[in-house]
Formats: sequence, structure tokens, C-alpha cells
Amino acid sequence: MNRRKALITAGGGGLAAILATHTGPALSQGRKEWRLQCAWPKNAPGLATGAIALSEFVNKATNGSLTIRLFSAGEITPPFQTLEAVANGTIQMGQGYSTYWAGQAPAMMFLGPLPFGLTSQEQMAWLYYGGGAELAAKVYEKLGVIMFPNGQTSVQSAGWFNKEINTLNDYKGLKMRVGGMGGRVLQALGGTPVAMPLGEVPQAMQSGAIDAVEFVGPMNDLGFGLHKVAKYYYWPGWLEPSGQYDCFVNPKAWETLSPAEKEIIRAGNVYASQLMLSELVAKNAAAWNQLVNTHKVQVRKFNDETLKGIGEIAWKVIDGEAQKDPLSKEVFNSIMKFRTEVLPYTNISELEFMRSRNLGFKYG
Repeated sequence: MNRRKALITAGGGGLAAILATHTGPALSQGRKEWRLQCAWPKNAPGLATGAIALSEFVNKATNGSLTIRLFSAGEITPPFQTLEAVANGTIQMGQGYSTYWAGQAPAMMFLGPLPFGLTSQEQMAWLYYGGGAELAAKVYEKLGVIMFPNGQTSVQSAGWFNKEINTLNDYKGLKMRVGGMGGRVLQALGGTPVAMPLGEVPQAMQSGAIDAVEFVGPMNDLGFGLHKVAKYYYWPGWLEPSGQYDCFVNPKAWETLSPAEKEIIRAGNVYASQLMLSELVAKNAAAWNQLVNTHKVQVRKFNDETLKGIGEIAWKVIDGEAQKDPLSKEVFNSIMKFRTEVLPYTNISELEFMRSRNLGFKYG
């Protein structure tokens, strides 16, 4: 059964049928407890929403036959070893961010956000209806786990800066905490991507050790106090127009589940993905208003000439990286095919509606 069926299952009748099989008391000898470690604190706002939603859904929907216990990064294994711990059976399940595992499989970089790539809604459409889920499964299988999409961030910012960016030349020499494909584009622009724990960022920004930082979005940026250590908040978020979170399961543990339990995990991840995206859209909006109206953050937008220049360089970088690895190329070609097909419709539907909504007429 492919992952697309999970959408139908989660939508109504299929899920009701699954739940009906779990209405009676679960036999104690049939109960299973799984451990799920996140790649961040298990109560991290936004970031852990998918893991929390999934565990609560599974615990209730299986009537206790399968219980998922959440653990924070580091409680069982270091955060960036979470996937490895699932693959070797130390834990049954993990949650993280797809590009975290790019060092183990280059194609992971293409399952994450691509500069000027797909929006969160488009990314989910590619996964469930454009062949993306099958390709993602192929990539994660190479690392010894079964993967389910577990959340989306919505479009992220371009970052917090202590210098203005008015031309491409302003990126030269810029030291920025950023990862993923965006970091490689920054390097091609003449900047220096810096790998740094988030806890070290405030001091590094204040001392000038770095000039800029990219995180998640207004809610998380506000919560971490980035507005206190940076002068400018830049948009649009060309670096990460979406952000794919993942849930991964040990294959041997997976085979101990009943068909109904497997389907509940599939459906639970679809539910968690939608919940996370909805939460971040709502809470990012509230945090944005607070940043602008209360903290008087200086919002900056890249001019069109700069964005076009970045886009041209980004394409060369991404295309070049895709040619280095056959699986990366396969994923990249699938994404680009879908992007080409979906862009005209997104432009006439979403983009034109957004433009019309901002024409300044009285409404409310």
C-alpha cells in the first residue's frame, strides 16, 4: 500500500474502519511500547509538533496496543545520530529534518528545501501525487529506515542580518549560519556558510564572528530572541521556501506491527504534517505582528535585480550538485518536472489571488 492511500485513509471512512478494529480492550501481552527520539527538545515549539501529534494519535487510535514515548535529542543518542540509532534498532522511531542526513546520502539534500524550489503545499503535492514519496522511500531505504513525511514549516525567512544586502556583491565575505543547499548557494555568492549550534548564535552575532543567521520563521525566531542581536530581517525566503520534516521507522520493528497499526502510523503522519503546517502559519503570523509592531524590527526585502542574480547562481549550484550522484539526479529531475507543471497554476491561482487581495480596497 503506498503512502498516497494514507491521505484517503486519514480523510474519513478508511480511518473509521481502522479505529473500529481497536474498540475492544487490548490484550496486555499484545501491547508494544516504542521509543521516538526527536532531533531537538521533545517540547520544542513548532519543531516537535509533528512528533507530538503522531504519538498522541497512535496512542489513542490503537487503544494502547502501540504506545509511542517521546524523547528529546540527546536523551538516548546525539541529535544527528538519531537516524542511525533507528536504523541499528537502538530505538524504533525518530523525527528530524531531511537535510540533517545529507552527509549519509547526498540525495537527502534534494528532499529538503531547494532555493527557489517548491512551496510547502507544492512539496506535499509532489510527495503524495508526483512520485515524491516513492523516491523519498528509496533514499531513506539506503540508510536502513522507512520514511514518512511528518511536517512542513511553510516559507522561511531569508535570515537575520547585521548588514544590508542591496546587491549581489553584498554577499561577498558574509559569514552566515546556514545549512542545506542554501549554504552552498551562499558560498557560490562569495559568502561563508558557518555550522554553529543555535545556542552560540547570539554571542557570535554580537561579536561579529558571524554577520547573519537563518533559522525557521517568525515564531521560532522571536522565541529565540534573534531580533535582539540582528538589525535587519530579510525576505522573501529564497533559501527555504518549504521545510520537510521526517519520521523514520526501523524496518524490523515495523514488521512487528499489525496491518491496522501500520495504517494508523501512515495516517498519523499525514495528520501530523497538516497540523504542523497549520500551526506554523497561525503562530508565525502572530509572531510577525509582534516583531513588527512591538519590537519594531527593520524588515528588508531584496530588490528584484538581486533576487534574479541569486536565482541564476542558485540554479547552477543545484543543477551541478544533482549531477554528482545518480539518486540525487533522479530526485532532482522529478522535482523539476513537477515544478514546471505546477508553476503556471500556482501563478494564476495563489499568486494572482494574493495580488488581488492587496489592491487596497476597503474590506472589514
